[in-house]
Amino acid sequence: MSANLSIFTPVQEDIEAVERLIRAQADGHHSDISAALNILLASGGKRIRPSVTLLAGQMLGAEKETLITMAAAIELLHTATLVHDDLIDNSLLRRGVPTLNSKWSPAATVLTGDFLFACAARLASETDSISAMKLFSKTLSIIVNGEITQLLSGKCKISRENYYQRIYAKTASLFETSAWSAALISPTGPQQAEKLRRYGYNIGIAFQIVDDILDFTGNQATIGKPVGNDLRQGLITLPVLNYIERHHDNPDAQFLIEGNCPKDEEQVQRLIDAITNSSAIDSSYREANQYVQQAVDNLQELPESPERTSLQNLSYYITERRI
Repeated sequence: MSANLSIFTPVQEDIEAVERLIRAQADGHHSDISAALNILLASGGKRIRPSVTLLAGQMLGAEKETLITMAAAIELLHTATLVHDDLIDNSLLRRGVPTLNSKWSPAATVLTGDFLFACAARLASETDSISAMKLFSKTLSIIVNGEITQLLSGKCKISRENYYQRIYAKTASLFETSAWSAALISPTGPQQAEKLRRYGYNIGIAFQIVDDILDFTGNQATIGKPVGNDLRQGLITLPVLNYIERHHDNPDAQFLIEGNCPKDEEQVQRLIDAITNSSAIDSSYREANQYVQQAVDNLQELPESPERTSLQNLSYYITERRI
């Protein structure tokens, strides 16, 4: 982990145990499965979701091995969705590293993602928590349904309601599960579990808002895709919504309001320039910070501990990150 993520110090050794458990899923299977896991784990990522699970569970006194198993299930589920997402989007890079589908055939990539989903489900079942298993399977269905909706009917919709539904399915649902599942396998009651669920939901929403901001303000070398890539794909994100609400008279904004997708690269670039030079980016950060504050507020009724402090600092890190 990088130095700026010293907030994860309380669970650093457990994250290493999570990665070992993930690699062990290839044991006894085709050798290329092990190669795929090594590629995926080497591609980076901060392991934020399993860290949330570990921090929350340690705070509430969960049994260590069960917690590590749940955290590994969470990270495997996340990784499996990335494998399929990269294939669907034809992404050749993620965080500047070649994706699995850039090396393998579509069929091999799909099957690898399926294998990871199966491993994640099996690990979740090994927690012996019916509640956690139900939550895990529900989250998977939410994520997949969100992807199907986006693929088949989610293009160029100018709607805040649609946006927040989409980012809940895409991102916040798994953050919610990362925190909530830790409570379900811990010796705690429903009130603390609900506080953690809300914490996970709010940091998940904030995380995706910042991702959508970085799609405009980052650069291709660091984000691994062209600036404004979501807009090119017909995805209307919060910076676009905030710009449109304040610039109805802009012809390109009006074009989107009428339900059209950007017609060419020239129009996309005009919109990118207009959005990044407006107040839309700052407005989007303010909304993300509102969700972060709600997350922190929900932590205050949970046990005071180094883990709670790390969860609070993680909340602030989410809106400070730049990649």
